[in-house]
Amino acid sequence: MSIFHRSSAPGRVSVREAALRTGHADGAGQGGDAVLLDVREPYEWQAGHAPRAVHLPLSALAAGAGLPAQAQARPLVVICRSGNRSRQAAELLVARGAQAVDVIGGMRDWAGAGLPVVDARGGNGTVA
Repeated sequence: MSIFHRSSAPGRVSVREAALRTGHADGAGQGGDAVLLDVREPYEWQAGHAPRAVHLPLSALAAGAGLPAQAQARPLVVICRSGNRSRQAAELLVARGAQAVDVIGGMRDWAGAGLPVVDARGGNGTVA
């Protein structure tokens, strides 16, 4: 059974499942087909985000912005700082026909699980 649902309510995944689905975990193997979509504001993104994540703030998404090219026609794992904005974004995306789930606990739990976080320059990042 896939974690991606085509219903009115998006699914939710743990940070470990998100890392597997986006290829951020050791031994991801056959995973890694999904895009990690970070919906935090620019200052949060610059302070620290997952490597290879794609950035699209919830404010832009809610205003009607389209997905960045690298996220189009791919399953989406949506993340924010704690899980509130990502849930809203996943709901918007599912309503638009995308395959999207949100990450429980967001970047706080991501960093807490020891998963990589980089800043805008590629150095060690922090969760703002």
